[in-house]
Amino acid sequence: MGNKILEFIGWLLFTVSAIGFCIASIGSFWGMFGSVFFLIACILFLILFFLKSE
Repeated sequence: MGNKILEFIGWLLFTVSAIGFCIASIGSFWGMFGSVFFLIACILFLILFFLKSE
């Protein structure tokens, strides 16, 4: 398995965990606040991953 595939799988796992944190923090303002920023950061890194690949 190549480095690119492993890097992509890693970012996917981070994104899935961020979604899980968002679901777990329903009802907690600060928990949701941090979870949403974590999710946005993961999505941003995935976008940069695909832009870097081209």
